Amino acid sequence: MPFIRTNVPQDTPAATRDAIVQGIHQALVDAIGMPPDELFNMVAGYAPGEFACSRTFNGVARSDRVVVVEITLRRGRSDAMKRALYAAIARNLQATADVAPADVFIFMHENDYSDWSVGHGRFAMDLVQNTAAG
Repeated sequence: MPFIRTNVPQDTPAATRDAIVQGIHQALVDAIGMPPDELFNMVAGYAPGEFACSRTFNGVARSDRVVVVEITLRRGRSDAMKRALYAAIARNLQATADVAPADVFIFMHENDYSDWSVGHGRFAMDLVQNTAAG
């Protein structure tokens, strides 16, 4: 179950925010096989001056409308899967939300089932074990 934090310019309209969320979600489904019902994306807006970034780091020409996508998920995806995911996110955000691919900044945190509780304050591994047994 990935958990996504997406930071967008504060003045991003609600419809565009939703298109961004859906574009990220569809990329996760298509590129890494995430089940379609695993949508957890917290979106926050940042005001001018609240996000400082290089406009030219690594040869990428960014605008002042960078969308930051932070993905936390269980470890185990290959580099090839991550490459496909990142490309799909950038492609989807351009197609559905008019976000320039150069303005899509993605990073990932990987962890294990023991690092999650997804409801009722229960250790996520207990839920996984119950699902496998049942």
